Amino acid sequence: MEMDSEIESGQKRRVNSKDDLIADVGSGSLGCCGWLIVILSGLFVFSLFPFTIWFCIKIVQEYERAVIFRLGRITDRKAKGPGIFFVLPCTDSFVKVDLRTVSFDIPPQEILTKDSVTVCVDGVVYFRVSDPISSVANVSNADFSTRLLAQTTLRNVLGTKNLAELLSDREGISHSMQASLDEATDPWGIKVERVEIKDVKLPHQLQRAMAAEAEATREARAKVIAAEGEMNASRALKEASLVIAESPSGLQLRYLQTLTTIAAEKNSTIIFPLPMDVISHFMKK
Repeated sequence: MEMDSEIESGQKRRVNSKDDLIADVGSGSLGCCGWLIVILSGLFVFSLFPFTIWFCIKIVQEYERAVIFRLGRITDRKAKGPGIFFVLPCTDSFVKVDLRTVSFDIPPQEILTKDSVTVCVDGVVYFRVSDPISSVANVSNADFSTRLLAQTTLRNVLGTKNLAELLSDREGISHSMQASLDEATDPWGIKVERVEIKDVKLPHQLQRAMAAEAEATREARAKVIAAEGEMNASRALKEASLVIAESPSGLQLRYLQTLTTIAAEKNSTIIFPLPMDVISHFMKK
C-alpha cells in the first residue's frame, strides 16, 4: 500500500510539473517592444513577398517536430509538424526534435553488490522523446543527460542486489531500472521504453570457485544416482534368487540361456562350470 501511494504521488507530481510547464509556455507577453519587432518583421516579409517566402517556409519530416521560439519565447503549447510550417525570418527560430527510438550501450560499470562481490555489468537502453517542448526547454541535452543517468541508475539498482539475484533475476532488475529511469526523465520529455542487462562479468577467481562448486555438486549427485542404481539392482537380484530357489530347474535353464548368449558372440573359449555334485560323485569312485 505504501509503495502504491508513493507511485501515485510521484505520478501526480509529474503531471503537476507538466501542467506548470504548459501553463508557462505562451503565458508571458512579448511586450510592446516585442510586438513592434514582430509587426516590423511581418511588414518586411509582405513587402518582399516573392523572395521572403522561401525563408518563411520550413519542412520537417514525419518523425520530427519543430519547437518554435519567437523572440526567445516558445510560441505554442504544441510542437509543429510534420510537414510545412511558417516562421518569421527575423524574429523566429526553431529547434528540430527527433521522435524516433534511440538506443545506446551503457559502458561497463564496476559494481559492488550487496554481498560484497565486485562485478562488471553493462546494458542497453531504448528511449524516445515523448514531449518535444519539455526536451528542449527543461534540459540542455536530453540525450546526453539520459546516458549519464542510465549509468548512475545501473550502479544504484545493482548495488542493492546480491550476486545470486543479479545472475538469476535479470528481467526484474531491467524492469526496476526502466521504472526508475522513466520517472527521472519524465520532466525532460523522455520516455524510456526498455532496459536490458547485456553481460555480467565475474572475477576469474570467483568463476573458478563457482565452477568447482558446480562440479562438486554434479559429482555428489552422480554418486547418489549410482548408489540408488546399485540398491535397485540388489533388490532385483534378491527377487530373482528367490524365484530361482523355488524351482531348481530354473537355474539350469538360466545357465543354458547364458551359454547360448556366449556362443552367439563367436568366442573361442567358453568356461564350462560343473556342478559340485558331479565332481563329488567321481571323487568317491
